[in-house]
Amino acid sequence: MRINLLGKTLVLLVATSFLSACGVLAVGGVAAGASVMADRRTPAVQVMDKGIQLEVGNALDKRFGDSAHINVTSFNQKVLLTGEVKNSDIKEQAETYAKANKNTRSIFNELVIGPNSTYSARANDSYLESKVKTQMIFTEQLPSNSMDIVAEGGSIYLMGILTQHEAEIAKKVASNINGVKDVYAYFDIISDAEKVRLEKQGKADESQPTSPPKY
Repeated sequence: MRINLLGKTLVLLVATSFLSACGVLAVGGVAAGASVMADRRTPAVQVMDKGIQLEVGNALDKRFGDSAHINVTSFNQKVLLTGEVKNSDIKEQAETYAKANKNTRSIFNELVIGPNSTYSARANDSYLESKVKTQMIFTEQLPSNSMDIVAEGGSIYLMGILTQHEAEIAKKVASNINGVKDVYAYFDIISDAEKVRLEKQGKADESQPTSPPKY
């Protein structure tokens, strides 16, 4: 079990480094460049999202301590709460606090009432999340850089700014990953015309590899 966990952690670290890299990369001896839609949020909204995550996440951690394990994800000012809490009161309080943040547009409270997840369970979620993210990157016509992917308890939560067609592709890709129990999508759906407008603004010039690594 320990060897298996260490192996998965190593894969996660490699995948994380790969996902954060820029430019043309080599994977498995294959190097190539391809176009991928950049983040469709404005720089200001990206900063707001980071601020929401830090402010709300730190405040909830300080307030509830070991009585809860709460992850805060913000994309386009929509906040997703995942993890475990001791009781329904904490779940409601966490939502109320997140909703009170001046930059929060809406809340999705997916907190589960029960004991905090184990470190091995969190490691497995991180590994699963990296697999989904990697597959999204290598899926044609999918703007992976304009999405946020969260794994919790074997379920995948998707956030982003996508067209309806892109959203369907993303949900299908995530659901086909081995180990994924359920897929929940909280997308902001845009029109094809809006997609074209964003692309014309020069937000589709980042490069990515064209073949995914094998697991």
